[in-house]
Amino acid sequence: MNNNDSEDTTKEFYRKPPITRVYPYNSNASETIESETLNEDEEDIKDIIEPIHEPSLEIVGTAHISEKSVDTVRETIYDKKPEIVAIELDVGRYQKLVDESYGIVREEKMDLKSMLKSSNLVVTLVTAFLSNAQRKMGDDVGVKPGSEMLEAAKIAQEVNADIALIDRNIQVTLKRTINGMSLKEKLSFIWELLVSYISGEDDEDSFEEEIERLKQEDTIAEVMAFFKEASPGGYNALVHERDAYMAYNLKSLEDKNVVAVVGAGHKKGITTFLENQDTIPDIDSLNYIKESRFSLVKIILYLIPILFILIFIVAFFQGINIEGGLITYVLFASGGAFIGSLLSGSKIQSALVALLVAPITVIHPLLAAGWFSGLVEGKLRKVGFDDLRELGDFESFKDLWHNKLFRVIMVVIGTNLGCTIGVLLTINDVFLPYIQAIFGL
Repeated sequence: MNNNDSEDTTKEFYRKPPITRVYPYNSNASETIESETLNEDEEDIKDIIEPIHEPSLEIVGTAHISEKSVDTVRETIYDKKPEIVAIELDVGRYQKLVDESYGIVREEKMDLKSMLKSSNLVVTLVTAFLSNAQRKMGDDVGVKPGSEMLEAAKIAQEVNADIALIDRNIQVTLKRTINGMSLKEKLSFIWELLVSYISGEDDEDSFEEEIERLKQEDTIAEVMAFFKEASPGGYNALVHERDAYMAYNLKSLEDKNVVAVVGAGHKKGITTFLENQDTIPDIDSLNYIKESRFSLVKIILYLIPILFILIFIVAFFQGINIEGGLITYVLFASGGAFIGSLLSGSKIQSALVALLVAPITVIHPLLAAGWFSGLVEGKLRKVGFDDLRELGDFESFKDLWHNKLFRVIMVVIGTNLGCTIGVLLTINDVFLPYIQAIFGL
């Protein structure tokens, strides 16, 4: 669906009476909500409740793994009888929740080559660990993540309300989050994620109470302030921008009777934007993923291979014997990639590919030895969409290690790391002596 006609187009999401239409606001053209005919032989058609047609907006702040939030959502929708139930989901997440509730598994093709690119690789890993952490918390309190959103969709049918999907595409959000975070923020985030994964909370009752406490306004304000201070870039993309995005979509429904179901942390921000609508940014700017051509990291990646080549060329024209240096460079780059690949759990064929391509990829800023070893490893392990779908479903590192896609990702990282270490080891014995000889030091 194109952004231009997203507000005028509705899509049926599954034929289970009464039929519910879904408004996927500002979704990408590739995103659709497919129709499914489910349990038609067991239809229990209730009397259709007529929605109240009076302009109104009720924002319900929830905790995503709270049974009380599910109850609150149910009670509010029954009470308000809205024309539209707006949900903090995008098309993809909504479809996934609906599919899971009916045990539907959709076979999809996976582009492994695209996934192994650095930005997509990070998004894939972050998504897997976050999904796993949320699922575990949900298991602790007996509530599946997203239950309140699914309940909102279910009750919307019973009161004959349409559903509006008002959140931004999760992939866009994650990419903008990663792009907006500094290196320090990223490292801190990874560390906190690992610590939270390793350390568990055994007291189920206190954990459940803590979840409910997080819905209180003073607690929310405290948590949001801490998040903003700890990671300004992450806060901006994950919270502030999405507040604006959802407020933009709710603004277009201001002539309707709407109940909006959102995370408690978004309620204040959305309300502030709606009260000051001139502060809502242009929607296209919130969907834009910046591909910086001249970032410091990219400049360094380009300069390093150019510098290596220049040193060899200048040394050669000055009559310096570079044969030994070239051999050393090739051996260390290839050996590092080979060892790194094997240590990360690759098959021997993948490691051999890493060995062969490493010297070339080092001097080419757009290539990485790990991409090649990873693609070979994926081919050998026959990685498919099921491996991606199951990536976040693990209880221990042993379970994660048995996921074929995770093994491929480890091979990519291990190969690149080994190759980098190998090249760095040649600087002192190869490149520094050449530089000293070139400049007569």
